Amino acid sequence: MKINVWNTILQLSKERGVVPSVIVSAIEESLKVAASRFYTRGESIHVYFRPEKGDLRVYTERKIVESPSDPAREISLEEARSHNLQAELGETVEVDLPSETLGRIAAQAAKQVIVQKVRDAEQEKIYGDFAPRMGEIVSGVYRRSEGGNDYIEVVHTEAVLPMREKLPSDRFERGDRVRASIIQVRRGAKGQEPQIVLSRATPKFLERLLALEIPEIAGGTIQIKDIVRQPGERAKVAVLTMEKDVDPVGACIGVKGARILAISKELGGEKIDIIVWSPNPTAYAKSALSPARVDRVEILDSGAQTMQAVVPADQLSLAIGKRGINVKLASMLTGWKIAIQPRA
Repeated sequence: MKINVWNTILQLSKERGVVPSVIVSAIEESLKVAASRFYTRGESIHVYFRPEKGDLRVYTERKIVESPSDPAREISLEEARSHNLQAELGETVEVDLPSETLGRIAAQAAKQVIVQKVRDAEQEKIYGDFAPRMGEIVSGVYRRSEGGNDYIEVVHTEAVLPMREKLPSDRFERGDRVRASIIQVRRGAKGQEPQIVLSRATPKFLERLLALEIPEIAGGTIQIKDIVRQPGERAKVAVLTMEKDVDPVGACIGVKGARILAISKELGGEKIDIIVWSPNPTAYAKSALSPARVDRVEILDSGAQTMQAVVPADQLSLAIGKRGINVKLASMLTGWKIAIQPRA
């Protein structure tokens, strides 16, 4: 049977971003499904489809025997010769689906099953495009909010920014550009697109922002050892370098604070403390309590990992921080529980 669908396949391929071979495979599968309503005896159905040449056949193969006992796989010589005049006993004959039936099936497949298969291929492409990008920062356009969640269009695909992954100050208008990191890509249920979950509240998002803004981090001259955050309020980043002539804190902050201010602005004014990582717990804790000045840090119990930081009286509130955030983050960063004690 001659059909003219190649141009349609090429157009679908271009519009949906799916390679033609995927669409051709979908059509072949859908033709088998539709043809099974005609071949009702459990026959093995074959499809010969060469759309670029306009050729289409749907057929089953049957062995020619004297007395057929399995109508799905066997055929009498008399019936076989109605399909092929040269047929002989013991040979195999191909029984084509009648052209009028094939025409109806092809039209039905094009309208129903093919559309679904192409949609499935699109969904698989979306999953394949985004799953390898876990942790990356993407930029999208804010489209709407629903149930406290924001929906962002990223490369013609809808991604969700859940309420728990937003910053307290995040307020977007339709059309605003939004940057966030991909934290999850889940395959969608049948007929649904994969779900891409974004975050602006994870340490990974801050880590990627630092790499984008600070070439020394992107190039590996400065390493990020630890990051902790209270999203939208304060973050602490421990950095390290093996280069003697590189100041890791100064490089991260930038001239007149330009680099760190740009990142803080992206995070809605979140304060970012850059400190030097140290293998020495007390030295590390002393730095982690920045911006407070600390006189000394003493280990109280190594087993319980508790220590005490002694600070000048005028540094007490700064060391503790608003609602205890500064000392809490310092404890999270170092892995030690830190008690603050004013100097006598």
